Amino acid sequence: MDRIAYIAAGGAARVLEDQAVLSNNLANVSTSGFREQLSAYRAVPFVAEGTSPTRVGTVVSTPGSNFGQGPMQETGHALDVAIMGDGWFAVQGPDGQEAYTRAGDLAVNQNNQLVNQAGFPILSNAGGPIEVPERGSITFTPDGAITALGAGDNPNDIQNIGQLKLVNPPPEAMQRGDDGLFRFVQGNAPAAAPADPNIRIAAGFIEKSNVSAAESMIGLIRNGRMFEMQMKVIQDADRNAERANGILSASN
Repeated sequence: MDRIAYIAAGGAARVLEDQAVLSNNLANVSTSGFREQLSAYRAVPFVAEGTSPTRVGTVVSTPGSNFGQGPMQETGHALDVAIMGDGWFAVQGPDGQEAYTRAGDLAVNQNNQLVNQAGFPILSNAGGPIEVPERGSITFTPDGAITALGAGDNPNDIQNIGQLKLVNPPPEAMQRGDDGLFRFVQGNAPAAAPADPNIRIAAGFIEKSNVSAAESMIGLIRNGRMFEMQMKVIQDADRNAERANGILSASN
């Protein structure tokens, strides 16, 4: 393959990889607590034995996520909570290990456990799931403490059923999993983060995604134009090869 066409094809592939990241961000623009995934191009020189590194290719790397605060939306729903500032909710992931999320639109499952919208149990400071009384109403305090009043109970019989485990590990120690939950980067952190008593939550609110729909759309349009440019380079290289072959055939 012509070297120009090879490099252009590699560039087009990288554009498609970046397009996938932007498309995923745009698809989650309405997902509560979603953290924008970042991507960047990186130049890589082609080096062969006995040749000079005069050509470069590109790769798309994902340096991490945008951990900035998303907009707060008031819902008035008793099971909606949002973290104000830095911090994470601790949940029990599908592998049974502790994981972290910013999504605070909670629910109660058939086992009367407090869960997130994906069905993962929300963890308490004690490290276990939080049990909610049958048909009970619950209330959150700013520090994450949970009180509950069972159906038909006397209003004076409010009981404390636990406290949300709120953690605040450094962002650089976190990585996103395929299930959308965040965990510690393997090999350089403990299995679970300690609870942080300084984190505060707002009841009746949820934090929306921090993805900018406008910026994501602009990125998709930019990538579309870059892909067209790469395709044009490949077409030009193909035409040049055909002309060269024609010249060689005529000379013979």
